[in-house]
Amino acid sequence: MNMVNVKINGMPLSVPADYTILQAAKSAGIDIPTLCYLKDLNEIGACRMCVVEVKGARSLVAACVYPVNEGMEVYTNTPKVIESRKMTLEMLLSVHNKACLTCKRSNNCELQTLCQELGVEDSTSYEGAMPDSTYDDSTYHLVRDNSKCILCRRCVAACANQHVAVIGPNSRGFDTHIGCMFEQPLANVPCVSCGQCIVACPTGALTEKDQCADVLAALNDPEKYVVVQTAPSIRATLGECFGMPVGTNVEGKMVAALRRIGFQKVFDTDFGADLTIMEEAHEFIERVKNGGTLPMITSCSPGWVKFCEHYFPELLPNVSSCKSPQQMTGAMIKTWFAQKEGIDPSKIVVVSIMPCTAKKFEIHRDDMEGAGEGIADTDIVLTTRELARLIKLCRIDFNTLPDEAFDPAMGESTGAAVIFGSTGGVMEAALRTAADTLEGRSVESIEYQEVRGGAGIKEAVYKIAGMDVKVAVVSGLNNANEVLTKVKNGEGGYHFIEIMCCPGGCVNGGGQPIQPSSVRNFTDLRAARAQALYTQDANMPLRKSHENPLIQKAYEEFLGEPGGHKAHELLHTTYVPRSRY
Repeated sequence: MNMVNVKINGMPLSVPADYTILQAAKSAGIDIPTLCYLKDLNEIGACRMCVVEVKGARSLVAACVYPVNEGMEVYTNTPKVIESRKMTLEMLLSVHNKACLTCKRSNNCELQTLCQELGVEDSTSYEGAMPDSTYDDSTYHLVRDNSKCILCRRCVAACANQHVAVIGPNSRGFDTHIGCMFEQPLANVPCVSCGQCIVACPTGALTEKDQCADVLAALNDPEKYVVVQTAPSIRATLGECFGMPVGTNVEGKMVAALRRIGFQKVFDTDFGADLTIMEEAHEFIERVKNGGTLPMITSCSPGWVKFCEHYFPELLPNVSSCKSPQQMTGAMIKTWFAQKEGIDPSKIVVVSIMPCTAKKFEIHRDDMEGAGEGIADTDIVLTTRELARLIKLCRIDFNTLPDEAFDPAMGESTGAAVIFGSTGGVMEAALRTAADTLEGRSVESIEYQEVRGGAGIKEAVYKIAGMDVKVAVVSGLNNANEVLTKVKNGEGGYHFIEIMCCPGGCVNGGGQPIQPSSVRNFTDLRAARAQALYTQDANMPLRKSHENPLIQKAYEEFLGEPGGHKAHELLHTTYVPRSRY
């Protein structure tokens, strides 16, 4: 590796020649503030918060894009640098909605944090006109409040990185603002509800549509029987909202917190994940044996499904007809569980805790009423962030809670279900069951390492029952577009494809905890979160979905057989082509 010698604040360093000043400083334990910069996503040097002095340079330079060179001398905290940063903050505040006390990002807002650190309390030096702002709450999943936008363009970059690119800077000069084409509301453009723009936003300009009040209203309605289900990845991320290290598994405390909030049953969506594998593996085997449409593509990511409906409607026959684990669990709660407990399904409220803002859209799709017309499989979706707010609102001391277990009615699951939260997890879980079924025996080698890891596109060929099965695992919609274009052109030769909307899968979903850029730019959040899930999988006594005794009981007592009439009626769905505008 090529190295260069530099000095930062008088301290000599040897750093890789391809580093920026920002990276070099971080390697020395010096955090240079940023507002627009996100590594590999938005590296444009626009906000000017990261300016530093470089000996010999005519002006301050943006550390996030300025490369190091041999003998460079950098100063990160001179009076000139600090004054420049303070002036930038004051100018941003002069056109900013400063209602911090009621903002969902208060205490997790990068603009607020920098103002506190630099002692910037107001913007009286630059008082004047305020730009017109837009408030858009037209979608199920998101609220956009441009009065809190600082034009960092992170959201624009995140949306472009998801291929859809439905937002961008409109107008010019003082009137510049982020919006959709022709100022359309977000609901009128082919947004896929992934929420990656929310995670990228440094302020409260973009937030998920909060439904905590709806949950509390249901909990306080004596006519309602309120149950909750939690997705596989939530246990690996919720702890971050309470100051725990990234990748801490807080399953037991999460269950305890939900019970104390007042839910009558706390269920694990991992049950639905195991159920999904039973149906999906059966569907794949049927397609292979009977000349069905291949490659079959997974359907548990609602953002990806909506993307397919908008951008690749001709490939909808390739998409598995299986509902997502969230919807399967909801359908089983309102049918099997309701029947066993003698509860009117119309009185049951199913709340799901998801890593994904697209899940808020998914529950409103057609063909999601397994228990009967007008009875939705799932009623309310909260993101990981909303759950953290609800726990704090209910004054629950999360960090001191004991570890408790899910309720047994739908609380038993396998390692295969746990790894759904990471890219490649659905594929690996499906292969574990498909291999056993096709081989007619229990296959001992069940860790499919080739489909693990953070790469956006992974391919592998596995020999199963004498057949070469070619698979692909894709996360992020730019990568999905690349692979689907190959499929559309008759290329690739795939049999089975897993697609996750968000880069890295659910552990990096649009509803997950928002880490500041100072952490996000230098920490592999996806890998740390995913490792918590793979560790749990490795330590579980059952690691194949078809070995789950509760799943076996569900089929024996209620569903019949995988892919059978009742299973298809409750656990499968349909898709519709959607126009882009």
